[in-house]
Amino acid sequence: MPIKFDFGKYASTYSDRPEYVAAVVDAVVRVAGVGYGDIACDIGAGSGHLTQPLLDRGLLVDAVEPNDAMRSLGQHRTADYSSVSWHTGVGEDTGRPSGRYALVSYGGSFDHTDRQVALREAVRLLRAGGYFVCLWNHRLLDDPLQARIEELIKSHVPDFQYGVRRSEQGTAIEESELFEVPVRISGRTVYDLDAEVWCDLWRSHSTLGEQAGDRFETVLREIRELVRAAAGARISVPYETVAWVARRRGEDRP
Repeated sequence: MPIKFDFGKYASTYSDRPEYVAAVVDAVVRVAGVGYGDIACDIGAGSGHLTQPLLDRGLLVDAVEPNDAMRSLGQHRTADYSSVSWHTGVGEDTGRPSGRYALVSYGGSFDHTDRQVALREAVRLLRAGGYFVCLWNHRLLDDPLQARIEELIKSHVPDFQYGVRRSEQGTAIEESELFEVPVRISGRTVYDLDAEVWCDLWRSHSTLGEQAGDRFETVLREIRELVRAAAGARISVPYETVAWVARRRGEDRP
């Protein structure tokens, strides 16, 4: 079973995280064949990082988020959209109606579920011919500065692991026998950011926070010191958005 984090502890800077690479979101929408007026269920919607791009591409979105603080951020971000509704639920038990959705999405949240149970929930939610997608934003750790940050983290948390979020998701999807062979989509970009703002974003890093425990504040302080010395006022951070898209198996397209 995945570790369940209290994301409320990490919500303060979550909204400022870099966006998913737009070309990847465009490709997801294209592969899934969804567009204006189609209904999506965005699960673990958090601060709306995937919810808003789906809305901007014309979809109607039911956003599901279990954490009150994170859901509040998402509601604030999407307050100007009439095509979204927010709900309380988890990836394994969303409480949303069966057979309603053209797309079920997990933006940076699939790794916080029991993936096989979540995949069964996705199938329940999807209409005939509907699609599942999971995606994440990853810092590219072969970048020299990011490699130094990883060394710093492991000096304090020697057994630090990212869990399944950086693993091959296609295997779990195929093992479910519920979906056709998934399509893997990826795209890279470099974000030029205010260095202090980027350092603030580390406070939203729940994976690090949970594993660092009482060392978390020390790690955050030393990351900031390293970035100030190496990058100055601006930092260029390479990111890759990685997605897996899979069609519900066994039914003709609607």
